[in-house]
Amino acid sequence: MLSAPTMTAQRQQWNWSWSKPLFRRAIAVIALAPLLLAPLAAPAATTQRIIANRFSGLAIDGFDPVSYFVDGQALIGLPDFEAAQGGVVWRFRNEGNRASFLAHPEVYGPQFGGYDPTDVARGVTVAGNPRFFAVIEDRLFLFNREDSRDAFVADPARYLPRAEARWPTLEQDLPQ
Repeated sequence: MLSAPTMTAQRQQWNWSWSKPLFRRAIAVIALAPLLLAPLAAPAATTQRIIANRFSGLAIDGFDPVSYFVDGQALIGLPDFEAAQGGVVWRFRNEGNRASFLAHPEVYGPQFGGYDPTDVARGVTVAGNPRFFAVIEDRLFLFNREDSRDAFVADPARYLPRAEARWPTLEQDLPQ
């Protein structure tokens, strides 16, 4: 009859004493991994005063901010009509939209730097999505989610005063 080999007491202790420090090191590495890798992570889009794509550098993902007012919809700008303003590059559908924006960026640029005003009202900065927008009282607002936009549009007076009160502090905390 064959039996499984048994380990001697000395060998069992040697294996345990050898693997115990490795086990502890592995647990330490797993526990510290987020802290060690955090500096290597790419900055999120929400670390800027104006929302810009972190890969292309385009403000509001290359959408033409003037088209929201003129065309009533979100339209992608063209590389032929770009302008740098506010530390980011903006794209436009045509030269007229570009000229209008450069003359009045405070009018055509998204409010709160493109951050969702419902989140700004709560005291946090969450990047708005250029596809979820509303133009209210001749101001452009971008929203992170469709339901945020719908809630804001249904009752802007509920969100705007709080967002406007909190924005200066939130904006100040964002890196330039």
